[in-house]
Amino acid sequence: MMRIVVAVDAPRGARLAEELAQEGVHVAAVVGAESPAEAPDASGLEDTDVLVLHVTRTSLTRELVAACDAHGTRIAALCDDEAGRRVADARGLAASLPVDVEGWVLADALAAPAALAAPGERRRDAAAGAVIAVWGPHGSPGRSTVAIEVAAELSRGGRSVALVDADAHAPSIALTLGVADEGPGFAAACRQAEIGGLDPGELERISTPVHVSGGRIDLLVGINRPSRWPELSATRVTAALAACRPWVDHVVVDVAASLEADEEIVSDLDGPRRNAATLASLAAADTVIAVLSADPVGVARFLRAYTELRAVVGATRVVVVANRLRPGTLGVDARGQVRRTLERYAGIEDVWFVPLDPRSADAAILAARPVGETAPRSPLATGVRRLVGEAVAPAPHPVAVQASRRSRAVRRRLPRSA
Repeated sequence: MMRIVVAVDAPRGARLAEELAQEGVHVAAVVGAESPAEAPDASGLEDTDVLVLHVTRTSLTRELVAACDAHGTRIAALCDDEAGRRVADARGLAASLPVDVEGWVLADALAAPAALAAPGERRRDAAAGAVIAVWGPHGSPGRSTVAIEVAAELSRGGRSVALVDADAHAPSIALTLGVADEGPGFAAACRQAEIGGLDPGELERISTPVHVSGGRIDLLVGINRPSRWPELSATRVTAALAACRPWVDHVVVDVAASLEADEEIVSDLDGPRRNAATLASLAAADTVIAVLSADPVGVARFLRAYTELRAVVGATRVVVVANRLRPGTLGVDARGQVRRTLERYAGIEDVWFVPLDPRSADAAILAARPVGETAPRSPLATGVRRLVGEAVAPAPHPVAVQASRRSRAVRRRLPRSA
């Protein structure tokens, strides 16, 4: 007979056990959600087949997950809010049920073993999350701003998004979003990844949630002092980003500008490299967003660094974004001039533009929020929204939608006789 332990606080736990008994399901014990391993008449979870658990941040701990893994105990997750569902997903559990679930619904779920997942069986059949690196040349073209806005826009579609500050020269995302940078962040993730201890549960613990309208960003803050750059070695960064893939749907990484590898000429070939975090992030990325400042100096700097970028990323897809577009420094037809220059000197045909919007950018900095939150209809937010929708995470069938709209317009223009 299958042994089931219900770890739900009273009085809901006792009532759920009675409802399961009416469905012919034997419940061995009912305990509190915070102490599932202290079930009476048994030695913890050793003989438990299924643990019905009310999932919270404090109830579904790493120790409990390890114990269930060791004893082969499967977990039926019950959640009453979005935070509990995220914890269950981070621990690798199957789709959760509400805490006030009816007994017969839970009994049907318990009768289907495939519906219950052991903690170690996390999303192995699902596609790994995409890594998006945001890079730009020297001169502050707006890399961090674009990275924040892209992450915020991606999170609005119900997707899970992580924002990683891997800038080893001048990290700024935590300060921009008003988040403390003294706690664990990407450096801690790199250390855990080196020893093989970085899993979705640990990433959930060391990340900082940033709630935006319609979604949430899990932020891994950068180093709080540039002198800590040796902590972000190439092997550590590569392992940390690989561990982030099964954690979320999209990983947006903000990197520094420097692409030089001249330190290879030093005598200590095994020593740390100053630009290792940038080079490793670009090498691990599925898509690179290359940001340039839309002015004569910014375009010239980008063209000189673009060759180095291509040498680093190889065949990886590069999305070019002309940021802070304004007619003052480029004269009439600023878009056309930037587009023709990039096509002539670098062979870049597709360019996305984000206009200069100092008022909205200043308001966002003052509120420590993304521009899409403080001014959702601003030209800057609209430009990023178009970038994400067309280049970063396009709709499944945009061509078919446009064709159907065009056909409807043609039908409206046809005469009645036709």
